[in-house]
Amino acid sequence: MLSRKYRYLIALAQERHFGRAAASCHVSPSTLSAAIRDLEAELGVAVVERGQAFSGFTSEGLAVLDYARRMAAVEADFRLHLTQLGAGLSGRLRLGVIPTALTVVAALSAELARQHPQLTLEILSLNTDAILRRVQSFEVDGGIVYTESSHAAELEFVPVWHEQHVLIAGAGTPAWGLKTITWAEAGQLPLCLLTPDMQNRKTINRVFDGLGLCPQPGVETNSIVSMLAHVASGSWCSILPRSVLDNIGIPQGVDVVLLEQPLVSWQTGLVTLARKPRPVAVEALIAAALQLGAG
Repeated sequence: MLSRKYRYLIALAQERHFGRAAASCHVSPSTLSAAIRDLEAELGVAVVERGQAFSGFTSEGLAVLDYARRMAAVEADFRLHLTQLGAGLSGRLRLGVIPTALTVVAALSAELARQHPQLTLEILSLNTDAILRRVQSFEVDGGIVYTESSHAAELEFVPVWHEQHVLIAGAGTPAWGLKTITWAEAGQLPLCLLTPDMQNRKTINRVFDGLGLCPQPGVETNSIVSMLAHVASGSWCSILPRSVLDNIGIPQGVDVVLLEQPLVSWQTGLVTLARKPRPVAVEALIAAALQLGAG
């Protein structure tokens, strides 16, 4: 099993702070610092940049951290494999999900629960960059992202959902009561959109760019709930996947308008780190995604 010293190192990388890392490991900061010094002595290299506060890892430290994360992932997979040999797959799977897919991912959770009722699924709302970073550093077992974000050679992607975007309009906006609206017309409305770091926002921007438009939203947020609340207040419109509303319903004070000219759709699905053999957790996620996509 992985030494506690390596686990402390992983915690330090996650928290970027000695005190918080120690608290997450339920030890004192002095205990964590001493363990890392012991690790450095054993390996004969400096792992952490020296200073009053945590300022990063040395190049050797990054290599040690990568090793620790890989070994932690192997151990977690081994433990899951043992449960599968016994009463059935049990344990905890971690999934990073882009905000626009937080409602549709419930279908994947349900399929996974049907296949493996003893599993617990931890779902984290993250932007695409954070999901890909955590997948590649073994911090999550998989992620839900747009197809275009999953082309790196070290990644494996299973398409699951096709998303058609719609405009949602507040009662006090010019789009209220309309059946359809063009993207060019939508660009002239008071908009509340996701923040520019979100992949959904980047794809929306590309549509507007193709039309020679550059809308300036009055509100930007990284929360779908906040977006819906702003539109429901009556003063803004927004653009999001229709599936967000299919699962949770249309809030009071929100009208749904079909976006056309152009008609645009995007595909989302499950991204995992390509490994052979696949870890048990990844196999479970992929099997559920394939079943859902086939349905």
